[in-house]
Amino acid sequence: MENTIVAIATATGESGIGIVRLSGEKSIDIVKNFFKPYDKKEIDEKSNRMMKYGHIYDKDELIDEVMVCFMFAPHTYTRENIVEIFTHGGIVCLKRVLNLCLENGADLAEKGEFTKRAFLNGRLDLSQAEGVIDLIKAKTEFSHKSAINQLEGHLSKKIKEFREELLDILSFVEYSINFTEDMQEELPFDNVILKTEKLMAEMEELLGESNKGKILKDGINVSIIGKPNVGKSSLLNRILRQERAIVTDIAGTTRDLIKEDIELSGIKLNINDTAGIRDTADVVEKIGVQKSIEASENSDLNLVLFDISRELDEEDEKIINLANTTKSIGILNKVDLDKKLNEEKLKEKVNFELIEISALKNEGISKLEQAIIDMFFDGKIEIKDKALITNVRHENSLKSSLEYLKSFYADLKNMVPIDCCEVDLRRAYEVLGEIIGENISENILDNIFSNFCIGK
Repeated sequence: MENTIVAIATATGESGIGIVRLSGEKSIDIVKNFFKPYDKKEIDEKSNRMMKYGHIYDKDELIDEVMVCFMFAPHTYTRENIVEIFTHGGIVCLKRVLNLCLENGADLAEKGEFTKRAFLNGRLDLSQAEGVIDLIKAKTEFSHKSAINQLEGHLSKKIKEFREELLDILSFVEYSINFTEDMQEELPFDNVILKTEKLMAEMEELLGESNKGKILKDGINVSIIGKPNVGKSSLLNRILRQERAIVTDIAGTTRDLIKEDIELSGIKLNINDTAGIRDTADVVEKIGVQKSIEASENSDLNLVLFDISRELDEEDEKIINLANTTKSIGILNKVDLDKKLNEEKLKEKVNFELIEISALKNEGISKLEQAIIDMFFDGKIEIKDKALITNVRHENSLKSSLEYLKSFYADLKNMVPIDCCEVDLRRAYEVLGEIIGENISENILDNIFSNFCIGK
């Protein structure tokens, strides 16, 4: 990391300001070549973290009127010298300043290279660095909060606690191997067994929360399913609070998936409004029906609509069979009309909750929203100061570490020679370190940081 990197750190387009960011040993000297401070004072360590007003010149040509912040290592985001140039937000201003930086010795930054340097220089561990990209991409209140938790190191702290416990067990095991070689006598392992059982339980508890964590980050994939004309598109419009889907009395109006995202009580819902599921000779509608079935099978939640003003029929039966194999909430729509559906008979056929609504009159929608929160978060979302697994990579590493620990535990209980047991225990320790960035390959690092934007 001997070179100095530069990038435009703000989105391109017209805006009040734009930021060009540099990081590296020469960043301050590079900017001195073309920035003229208004007060004409020397830029040195006394200027640390001060915003200086002045002008950018390309030789004798005035490029922009700017504010510049000089930050000296090591107390910066990357632990290197950093300069941030606040230009006017037009793309021409930003590109001219960027080109001046490049002409004076900076290299164009790669995706995520600023945060990668923060990780490599020890300011962030890898899970915290991944929290940065989650924070940038957060689209709801709770995805933002879970990203902040990860950035602040709540997951890192928990993983480090697990590793300390593993290291404690590993130290005893290795001491035992050496001790018994010299003394020809076995050490008691009761305490090791208890510690291992406790650690396995703690790791399983954290893994058990991983589904909630991923939902907080990515949202709940929801499909609205039912036979034609039960009110699926009307329900979508009520949830979105806008007329997104066409609603008519003609069966088969919706022939393709309509996909929309909405924030519900701080959680993102990725909603599919599907074509009505029925037997049809229409080639186009048949494709839509197949897409509906596939969407329902791949969803985290199905909202299964029934028309309360119509009796159950064979089409409803097929949909019930499909919904009974997935996580579902049943919705009895059109309660504003005369009831013809036998609710008691329906309850005998389904294994999911039923809620009455009127999509037309917007009644019962809040009850449906609460039912979704109850189903996925036991009625209350709590994430403050809590370690959560929101990342598939973290989940896989934790699962792998737990499997090695379980293997060690089983061997220990089965009186396998202790030097053979030690291999799985050490592997559990190493795999867990991958979450926070220890023992991780350059390819994985490059893949992680390639998901960042340039300038972060």
